[in-house]
Amino acid sequence: MGQKTADPAQSHIDIAEILARIPHRYPFLLVDRAEDYRPHQSIIGIKCVTVNEPFFQGHFPNNPVMPGVLIIEAMGQTGAVLMSKSLEVNTEGKTIFFMSVDNARFRAPVRPGDVLRMEVEVTRARSNIFKFKGVAKVGDKVAAEAEFAAMLVETPTK
Repeated sequence: MGQKTADPAQSHIDIAEILARIPHRYPFLLVDRAEDYRPHQSIIGIKCVTVNEPFFQGHFPNNPVMPGVLIIEAMGQTGAVLMSKSLEVNTEGKTIFFMSVDNARFRAPVRPGDVLRMEVEVTRARSNIFKFKGVAKVGDKVAAEAEFAAMLVETPTK
């Protein structure tokens, strides 16, 4: 018997599903779509960077560069989408939080007009804690890389 292949339609995640899976909103939502989703394994997040991003007003006015910490945040949001979908999280009562960021390296600037691809893979998963390795690229050029961890927690009630 042949190996069952994943349905390509199931491996792509559009903005509507991203909005349903993570709580981030403008101006802090840093993932436009995702592709190549493999449950509990990996995902690729896509961010289309435009000159209209609010951070470009001050970083830097005559030389717009996406802040490195926001590239790391975009990788974290991509990992959160993977976690949420893999664990089938009910986002009404749960939130995914960063736990740690290690070995962050910034290799090349990200500028308006770039398409940022966040390649995120799970290196370890135990219950509600996932550890990831992420690489953010523009084309074939590495912009940033990091290892990070996230945890699924109960959302506090008022």
